[in-house]
Amino acid sequence: MKIENYIRDIQGFPKEGILFKDITPLLNDPIAREECLKILLDSLNGQKIDKVIGAESRGFFFGMLLADRLNAGFVPVRKPKKLPFTTISASYELEYGTDSLEIHIDAIKKGDKVLIHDDVLATGGTAKALGDLVKELGGEIVQFNFLMELSFLHGRDKLNDNPIFAAITY
Repeated sequence: MKIENYIRDIQGFPKEGILFKDITPLLNDPIAREECLKILLDSLNGQKIDKVIGAESRGFFFGMLLADRLNAGFVPVRKPKKLPFTTISASYELEYGTDSLEIHIDAIKKGDKVLIHDDVLATGGTAKALGDLVKELGGEIVQFNFLMELSFLHGRDKLNDNPIFAAITY
């Protein structure tokens, strides 16, 4: 089974000039979804994970599934003013603008082994912000983990020497 067959292209979303990779067909098919989860889990080679970070919003889907299978905590990282407790934040640039992310200050403990998951590695801005938040709270990044990587945007260049895995590379 090729999970890339369950990703559809949407031209001009969220704005003109962007080719959006839509994962909803993958989420809708239980067999494809399970195969994708297996690929993401296999990339970890049995490493211990204490927390899985999921980036708003598409990183929540597989992030929660990964946390469940790894018997790890799940940490939602959200857009500003969406989390109810005290937070820290990091700003980043997208291929179509700028934004910031927030995390609860008690979500990661010093020394926690952290898997950072998001749906796509594009320019690397979101992933770098996630990594900065983990490091600020004292966590250790085990891997940056993605459904897809848009390699032509060179996002991995922003992630230094951290391990990076993408189930699909475009």
